[in-house]
Amino acid sequence: MSERWARTFLTAYRFAGAAAYPLIGPYVAWRTSRGKEDRIRRRERYGIAGRERPDGPVIWIHAASVGETIAVVPLVESILDYGVNIVLTTGTVTSAQVADERLGDRIIHQYVPLDLKPAVSRFLDHWRPDLAIIAESEIWPMTILELGARRVPQVLVNGRLSDRSFKSWKKRANIAEALFENLAHVVAQSDVDGERFLSLGARPVTVSGNLKVDTTPPPADERTLYTLKRQLGARPTWAAISTHDGEEVVAAEVHAMLHKRHHGLLTIVVPRHPDRAEALAAQISGMGLKVARRSKGDRITADTDILLGDTMGEMGLYLRLTEIAFVGRSLTSEGGQNPLEPAMLDTAVLAGRNVQNFRETYQRLLDSGGAKLVRDRDMLAGAVNFLLSNEVARHEMMAAGAATVDEMRGALALTLKSLEPYIQPLVVKSRLKGANGR
Repeated sequence: MSERWARTFLTAYRFAGAAAYPLIGPYVAWRTSRGKEDRIRRRERYGIAGRERPDGPVIWIHAASVGETIAVVPLVESILDYGVNIVLTTGTVTSAQVADERLGDRIIHQYVPLDLKPAVSRFLDHWRPDLAIIAESEIWPMTILELGARRVPQVLVNGRLSDRSFKSWKKRANIAEALFENLAHVVAQSDVDGERFLSLGARPVTVSGNLKVDTTPPPADERTLYTLKRQLGARPTWAAISTHDGEEVVAAEVHAMLHKRHHGLLTIVVPRHPDRAEALAAQISGMGLKVARRSKGDRITADTDILLGDTMGEMGLYLRLTEIAFVGRSLTSEGGQNPLEPAMLDTAVLAGRNVQNFRETYQRLLDSGGAKLVRDRDMLAGAVNFLLSNEVARHEMMAAGAATVDEMRGALALTLKSLEPYIQPLVVKSRLKGANGR
């Protein structure tokens, strides 16, 4: 595909919409049918604002879901200290709740518009952002093109390209280059990510590390934590968190293999998608195990085998109930989930071998002894058994993980340094407007 053809294609896409781009049309349809929307605020998906635009400069920051939202909270707070207005968009109800809990009315929250020209244009016409900051891997052609046409600087922060995404873009290298040249700066998570963005045509690219390292550990309600710890007593525990299809059954099988060896063992299973809880509870109960569901307020009794953590926003609670955590989407699925939260909370981290999406983080934890990878159910059972049986080894692993997280901090400062040339003019503009208004 020639560069000229790629630019012609993207120009056609800009005016024709998602139907002109086969990778995006199905994605837009998928997004609108996921059932993760706030029906009352559905109009925001079509770029119809739910709030008035404030006076002065506005920075638009976008974080797709819960993980990205938590990652950008310290960045948002740092920018707010400059006195510049922020419109924060997210894509799910749960991420909107996180934004409200952690940032409140200090920012304006909106649901992100669909990547269709009418929706994006309405959004930009209303908010008129002076700068757009996009988190992680949200590469939306229509949004990027419209911002580029309006000469709004776009900075991708905490940038990440998975193996799959990189291969997909490499097949369309000319389209990627024609898109990525609209980005004023890419701040990548790792050297590998930085090299990938460079190879796709992004300029300039700097590496900051992972913003998620500079976040605070997930919180827990103290009263609820106290109640659950009283119900647990001195029972040994381990957790399987952020699990995907098949991994919950593996966790239940590991429990069945170990519960006689470790009297009173409780296994905590926290599925990545709690809407699967009904089926999971039935499936695990069918294995002869007693399940207590957190969402139903079930009490943990002496004969409870599995605590099913089928709630949102309580990962901090579950991790504080154990010292061993298997992190899912790594054994029966691929890509992995973020191991930073359990490591922050002094938890020995276990995972399957399919952790490509968090390769550098896992490598750091593996090198320090803060994490261990397992190849299958039996190896997972062996690792959990070893850690339950060896307090010294378990605590050494927990300490190594926490120390590694501390060593990895610093991404926020590096990101702010990269953003400074774009933010400082807005700070001056905001102060001048304030002085003139008095």
